[in-house]
Amino acid sequence: MISIVIPVLNGGEDLRRLLEGIGRQAIDERVETVVLDSASTDGSAELAARHGARVELIPRAQFDHGATRNVGARLAAGDVLVFTSQDAYPAAEDWLACLVGALRSDDSVAGVYGRQLPHEDAAAAEQYFLEFLYGPDPRHQRACDRSELTMDSTLFSNANSAIRRSVWEKFPFVDDIIMSEDQEWSASVLLAGWRMGYEPRAAVRHSHPYTIASAFRRFFDSGVSAERAYLAGARASSRALRRRAVHYAAGELAWLWRGGHRRSIPYAIVYELAKFVGLQLGARHRHLPLWLKLRCTALPAYWTRAGATLGPSTG
Repeated sequence: MISIVIPVLNGGEDLRRLLEGIGRQAIDERVETVVLDSASTDGSAELAARHGARVELIPRAQFDHGATRNVGARLAAGDVLVFTSQDAYPAAEDWLACLVGALRSDDSVAGVYGRQLPHEDAAAAEQYFLEFLYGPDPRHQRACDRSELTMDSTLFSNANSAIRRSVWEKFPFVDDIIMSEDQEWSASVLLAGWRMGYEPRAAVRHSHPYTIASAFRRFFDSGVSAERAYLAGARASSRALRRRAVHYAAGELAWLWRGGHRRSIPYAIVYELAKFVGLQLGARHRHLPLWLKLRCTALPAYWTRAGATLGPSTG
């Protein structure tokens, strides 16, 4: 049995589109949908129930990227746990079959994540970002020790993923990380000897209309999480990230130039610089005062809960 777990907050038409897309999946297996609704006020819980989902209501203040997904996994009955986001939706009717099939075809793989395609109105920079991370070629990822934990080896996304329930039971998502619970999970499972798989045929549409400010905040929070995911290998991971950043920047400029997006280049430079600065500040969050973290983050509630233990480093 397959269980699809979806955290929801005022999902609106995005949620409707996702649930309808799930209903159209062509797969010869029982599928259930588990929705964790954070006190939505737009009727999301009722919408999910009408589509046959099991709905669990949770207080909005108790939402946590890892803990909330763990609640959904515990409620789920499937031996495969599929995670997606309310603002994603299947690009085709074989999305679920491709995603789960890639997981079940290889016993050495703990989790599989699928491709994320931009919405048609996505900005050029967002289009390149998704193509860079989630390209057309399948792959497997492994890491034998912490020095091999990089952005490439730990890449995993709960916007479009499937994991073995048996592995989740041994490695549940952590509940004390601001975001990137998926990449922290990936790092832990890789170090335990498992592999990760990427299946581009299992595609969803999922992109964000970030502004420069919101991109900065998003990448600040990503940097905060990085020390437990793609920067967990310390200096080796940092060197790998710098090399990847240079490759990314050069590739984006060339892609914009060749693709007829030349007028977007000045904005893209500022946009990518904001992301880079946010990431670097987030990675050094232990040296920052709480007031500055609250100005930089997209999730201030995390810091008001954790500020006592995540203040400036005294070392």
